[in-house]
Amino acid sequence: MLFLQLLVNGIQVGALYALIAVGFSLIFGSTRIFHFAHGATFTIGAYIFYYLYSVAAVQPIVSMVVASAATMVFGVFMDRCVYAPIQRHEGSFFTIFVASLGIGIIVENLIGVVFGRSFVSVSTPLSMSVQVAPGLYVAPLAGIAVVCALVFFLALHFFFTKTHLGMGLRALSESPELIRVYGMSPRMLSTIAFVIGSVLVMPAAILTAASSGMNPSITHHVMLISLAATIVGGVGSLRGAAFAGLLLGIVENLSLMFLGSQWSEAVTFVVLFLFIIFRPTGFFGRAMAS
Repeated sequence: MLFLQLLVNGIQVGALYALIAVGFSLIFGSTRIFHFAHGATFTIGAYIFYYLYSVAAVQPIVSMVVASAATMVFGVFMDRCVYAPIQRHEGSFFTIFVASLGIGIIVENLIGVVFGRSFVSVSTPLSMSVQVAPGLYVAPLAGIAVVCALVFFLALHFFFTKTHLGMGLRALSESPELIRVYGMSPRMLSTIAFVIGSVLVMPAAILTAASSGMNPSITHHVMLISLAATIVGGVGSLRGAAFAGLLLGIVENLSLMFLGSQWSEAVTFVVLFLFIIFRPTGFFGRAMAS
């Protein structure tokens, strides 16, 4: 029964990892910008929701909307005020990475100054586990996490296959000139990619705050999961990133049968290294978002 319990927990965590990873993969696959500050986006959204809902006693829907708006503003800021000027001056991939890393560290430390570095969490009855079978406990948040992931992924599939903006994003990294021929602006599409990728972290941020809690250093863990899932799933493949995020969540939790929780990140790296060695293209490796 321990295996089944850990599997259920892994599916819940994996659904959240999938949402985080797809947001990063969408941005990287469309713009070829290594958005290391994606972890900072998660932390900003999670802490704003925590403050509004748990400290200021704002209604949950309003808290979600404000936190989501904050993540979008941060994503647009990074695209327009950090990455765009570097690209205009023909900055290298490494220059963009360092800038993104620096912003992520600044955000993490600012949040630590404002909220402290201890763990905080959002209190909700939905995080209380209910016994569904002898020795098996499931919290309503687990079902919510899976449903959120499915809804967002179906919406993304429709967006990328049925809308002109979605098709433009798929082509953005391959042929910006072709995008201009069809009357679209590569800069506008880049901003849209950052907006969508930033919003995708919000369900995971809210559910993480309500289930396992968080501290400012969660920024690094989020970025690790985003990077690992992008490589394991296949660079540029949203389907691969989602599948890899789910896999990493399950593997991390099943490893608790043999290892302590402090080894969870090491397990993620082991999975990542195995794929780099034996299948470097990942599950569904391709050159553009799909």
